[in-house]
Amino acid sequence: MSEILLKGKAAKEASFVMVDISTQDKNEALAKIADQLLKDQAFILEENQKDLASGKENGLSDSVLDRIMLNEKRIQDIADAIRLLIELKDPIGETLESIEKENGLHIKKNRVPLGVIGMIYEARPNVTVDAATLALKTGNAVILRGSSSASFSNKALVQSIHAALETSNVPVDAVQLIEDTSRETAKELFHLKEYLDVLIPRGGKNLIDTVVREASVPVLETGAGNCHVFIDESADYEMAERIVINGKTQRPSVCNALETILIEEKWFAKYGKDLLDTLNDHGVEIYGDEAVCGVFGAAKLATDEDWYTEYLALSISVKVIKGVDEAIQHINKYGTNHSEAIVTEQKAHANKFLNKVDAAAVYHNASTRFTDGSEFGYGAEIGISTQKLHARGPMGLNALTSSKFFVYGTGQIR
Repeated sequence: MSEILLKGKAAKEASFVMVDISTQDKNEALAKIADQLLKDQAFILEENQKDLASGKENGLSDSVLDRIMLNEKRIQDIADAIRLLIELKDPIGETLESIEKENGLHIKKNRVPLGVIGMIYEARPNVTVDAATLALKTGNAVILRGSSSASFSNKALVQSIHAALETSNVPVDAVQLIEDTSRETAKELFHLKEYLDVLIPRGGKNLIDTVVREASVPVLETGAGNCHVFIDESADYEMAERIVINGKTQRPSVCNALETILIEEKWFAKYGKDLLDTLNDHGVEIYGDEAVCGVFGAAKLATDEDWYTEYLALSISVKVIKGVDEAIQHINKYGTNHSEAIVTEQKAHANKFLNKVDAAAVYHNASTRFTDGSEFGYGAEIGISTQKLHARGPMGLNALTSSKFFVYGTGQIR
C-alpha cells in the first residue's frame, strides 16, 4: 500500500475517534501544540533555513521566500493564533434547526465534522499549523501536502504537532503529512475518495486550477486574488491614495493584495499623475493602458494578459475608464471573484458596484487587505473561498463542518 493510502486509512480511522473528542480535550491538545512549537522553535528555524537556502539556490522570488520564511516573531504569532483559536466557540454539536412534527417526531439538524480534510498548498509553512489546528478544533482529521519549497519546515512543524498530541487525548493520526512532494503523490491525493471527504487547495492560480480540473474528491476552491480597486470621479484623493498604497504595498505577496487599479477618466485627469508618482515612490512597477503611459513615462504598456495577472509582488496594472459600469464589466471579466473595492462619495455608484460585482467580498471606501478570517471576526481561517457552494469568503470553523439530521421518535412509522 502506498504512503498516500496508508496515511489516508490512518486519517479516516482517526476521524471516527475525533467525533467523540470533547471540546475540553481538543482545546487542551491545541494548548499543548502552541507550547510545543515554542519549545521546538530553534529546531524549526534551523529547518526553515534549509528551505530558504534551497529557495535562493533555485531562484525563488523575494515574495515567495517571504512566504516561506519563519522567524521568532512568526512562530510566536502562530502560537498566539492557536491560543485565540482555543477561545473560539466549538461549533460541533450546535443545533441549526429544530422541528416538531405533528406525528410526534422531533427532528434536529446539528453541526458535525466534515471527516477527513485534505489540504494541498504552496510555500507558507504557517498553513501547516493553521490547517491542522482548525481541523482538530472542528473534530476533523487532516492530510497535509505542502510543496517542496517548504518541505523541511513542514516536517519540523508536524513533528512538533505530533509530539504535542502524544501527550493529549487527541489521536496523533488525526494529523498526517505527505512528505513526498512529487506530482505523482499529488495526483493520488486528488483521487483519494475512499478516505478524503474534501480537498482544499491553497496557493497560486495554477495549483488551484489543476486541483479543480483533475480532482475526483470534492474540492473547496480557495481562489487566486486578482483584486481591483475602482476610483470613482467623486473619490477623495487622500482616501484613494491610502487605500491603494495599503492594498498594494502592505504585503504584496498575499491573495487579498491589490493587483489592478481602475480610474475614472475625470479623476485621472486631476489626480492620476500624483497617484502614479506615489506608487513609483513606493517601488511599485506600473503596467498601464495608453492613457497611463501617456502621463507616466516609466509605465510599461499593459497587455490583455496583464489584466488577468495576480502579480503577488510590487507590480500593478492601471487602466483609465469611463465610469462604474465599465469598472463592473472589467472586474467581472478579469477578476477572480475574491475581493473588489470602490472608492466613491456617491452612494448610488457604491451600491451598484457592491451589488453587481461578482466577488466573495466587496468594499466601499476600504482596503481589500481586510479579507481575512481574523479581520472578519472568525479568529482564524483555512483559506478564502471564491466559489459559491458550501462556503464563500474567509473560511473559519463553521466552514469545516457539515450537518446531520437527528430524528427522535416513539415508534412512528410511515
